[in-house]
Amino acid sequence: MTASPTPTTAEELRGAGLRVTAARVALLETVRDGDHLGVEAIASGVRDRVGHISLQAVYEALHALTAAGLVRRIEPAGHPARFEGRVGDNHHHLVCRSCGAVADVDCAVGEAPCLTAADDRGFAIDEAEVVYWGVCPDCSTGRSS
Repeated sequence: MTASPTPTTAEELRGAGLRVTAARVALLETVRDGDHLGVEAIASGVRDRVGHISLQAVYEALHALTAAGLVRRIEPAGHPARFEGRVGDNHHHLVCRSCGAVADVDCAVGEAPCLTAADDRGFAIDEAEVVYWGVCPDCSTGRSS
C-alpha cells in the first residue's frame, strides 16, 4: 500500500474551489511558513516571493482562503488579526500581554470542541475558542532583570 502524495498548494486551492494564482499560492505558503503573521508581514512575504501585490489584494486573498478553510484568522482582544495555516484541529492560543506574541496550544481536555458548556442553551457546539493570556518567557525574563 502506497501513501498518497501530499497535494501541492495549487491542488489545495483548486480542491477548495478557488482560482489558482501565483499570489494566492505565495500567500498560502507564506502563512504556513510563518507564525501567526499579521497582514503586513504576510504582504511582505508574498512580495518576496512574487513581487508587487497590493495590500487590498492580500486582504481579499486572506478572506477567500479563510472562508475556504485553508487559513485560520485569530483576533485576540485588543490586537490586530493574525493568520495561521494550522486549521481543522480546534487548537487554542497563548497571547503575551506584554509583546503580543502568539503561540499554539493543543486542546485543554478531550475531543473537539474541547470544552463542554455547562448550559449550551440549545446550541449545537462544534468549536471552542480559548485564548490564554499571560507573559511570554522573553518578557518574563526582561521583567525580572
